[in-house]
Amino acid sequence: MSDPRKYTVGWICAITTEAVAARAFLDEEHDGPSTVAKHDNNSYVLGRIGAHNVVIAVLPDAEYGIASAAAVARDMLHSFPNVRIGLMVGIGGGAPSPKRDIRLGDVVVSSGNAGESGVFQYDYGKTIQNQSFQETAFLDQPPMVLRTAVSTLRGTYEMKGHQLVDNVNEALKKIKRRNKYTRPPPESDRLYRPDFVHPAHSTDRCDVTCGNDEANLVIRGERDEEDDDPAIHYGLIASGNQLMKDARLRDKLADDKGVLCFEMEAAGLMNHFPCLVIRGICDYSDSHKNKEWQGFAAMMAAAYAKDLLHQIPVNKIIEERRISEVLGSS
Repeated sequence: MSDPRKYTVGWICAITTEAVAARAFLDEEHDGPSTVAKHDNNSYVLGRIGAHNVVIAVLPDAEYGIASAAAVARDMLHSFPNVRIGLMVGIGGGAPSPKRDIRLGDVVVSSGNAGESGVFQYDYGKTIQNQSFQETAFLDQPPMVLRTAVSTLRGTYEMKGHQLVDNVNEALKKIKRRNKYTRPPPESDRLYRPDFVHPAHSTDRCDVTCGNDEANLVIRGERDEEDDDPAIHYGLIASGNQLMKDARLRDKLADDKGVLCFEMEAAGLMNHFPCLVIRGICDYSDSHKNKEWQGFAAMMAAAYAKDLLHQIPVNKIIEERRISEVLGSS
């Protein structure tokens, strides 16, 4: 059994697919913890990435959202008191726009400007007469050591490109049911026009029901050869308690706020488990939901997270205060 005090990186996933991807990128997997805190209902996977010992937790089956993520993080900190940095890694819905060519399989990394968090809770705020809805949830930034590592890795990718797809293909060898996690064919990446809605009562797949009629699609050309594909994007992630399935609201928040991605857990973590949020894009936050890209998107996000951890020297993590201490003194 492994000693919980040896683990300094906390990695949280929302669904099993994300947890499988995380495990596939461990350099080695450890035995489970010998003990956990009283009333801790989490189940953990322990392992090592580079020189860092990592504890992975996944939300309870079929439970999503801000409150569930906060509960999992709270229990992790009770059982693993030396966790110093946090990662929220998994899938999300993209918000493509004329400014950002976001496609399925791309990765979005939370990044703020001028001291602001890279995550905001878009469904928590106030409505004032004759004014638009105003968000009032102010969220903490990730620890400085993570933000610095993001900057370094971003520069490396700009100079040399990334090898995340190669890394995913190597990690797939560890997964028996790997078809779910391999990259789907490019023709399955369809971005429908915002005014074209998936039939509410259809039980068929989107490719059958909605098809490939160009009149209903946003036509996009191939990416330039010099661009990374999939691409890595840095910017604002919108988090809320409801799944975003409205293309028009998606586009409004992308235009007004610069949102790149939507998800359902990060807002429950940032003020109680300061972390970096890394999301692989598996859909376009519209009515055209499908699960075909979830596995590959989860693998891409996990591959980025592993690259990121390799940028951080062990002593820099040890120098960070334990998250439980930071919260206790705030």
